[in-house]
Amino acid sequence: MKASTSILALVAAAGLFAACAKKADSAAAGPSPTDKIQMDTKQAEPPMPDINYADLAAAVLSDPARPEADRTDDERRNPAAALEFFQIAPSMKVFEIEAGGGWYTEILSRAVGPTGSVVMQGPEGFLAFYGEQVTARLADNRLPNVRQSLSNFDALDAVDASVDLVTWVQGPHELYFKPSEGVSLGDPAKSYAEIFRILRPGAAFVVIDHSAVAGAPEATGNDLHRIDRAIVVEMAEAAGFALEAESDFLANPEDARKLAVFDPAIRGNTDQFALRFRKPRG
Repeated sequence: MKASTSILALVAAAGLFAACAKKADSAAAGPSPTDKIQMDTKQAEPPMPDINYADLAAAVLSDPARPEADRTDDERRNPAAALEFFQIAPSMKVFEIEAGGGWYTEILSRAVGPTGSVVMQGPEGFLAFYGEQVTARLADNRLPNVRQSLSNFDALDAVDASVDLVTWVQGPHELYFKPSEGVSLGDPAKSYAEIFRILRPGAAFVVIDHSAVAGAPEATGNDLHRIDRAIVVEMAEAAGFALEAESDFLANPEDARKLAVFDPAIRGNTDQFALRFRKPRG
């Protein structure tokens, strides 16, 4: 109950802040053309109140409605640090690329609250691996602010500049995975361009992926399901993003980065990097 109350309080604060700003604008008499432009800009992009991302993450993760089975992975996946790094907030529109069975979808849904939304995207060909998990996750409209979308990574189901946050967790290496000869999950350059297209100016794109050895070729994404961090940075910057921050909250120096991520010796404990990019406002 305490967790849910914390989230509702944050959402209410956002609504109160926006209402006060609107009232103040209405009270201004006879605005000049310049003032009118500034007012219109504020209405189109209302300022958010200060958010304590750590408190929000704690509230989301302790919500008693969260499935108990999901909690068993919290220690190794460190979602509290991830949510802080995402800088997620109530009312956001989130596009979750490669959502898998919805482990992150669950907490993203609770973080954005009833006035926010989450699109859980994945290639249709991946349903054989996690389709039943998605069905159970979304059964009986238990996550009413979540919509499933099936597409390749270079054809994202969202209109231009409509999204506040894109996440891609374990992750971009799939662009170099070949399910069968002549088949891909999306052209790499077009995929990053799609992410740039759907994000509003000033919004963030966050990546988490399995680290490959520095200088490893793109083919490592197919062979080991890992990727060199430098490849992600290069592709994102080529699409127009600016690297804003990175974190080592999923780093594992004992991982030599030479085994496939599904190898029993390292599965679930790979060295991973986290990057947050920003779409320029201008």
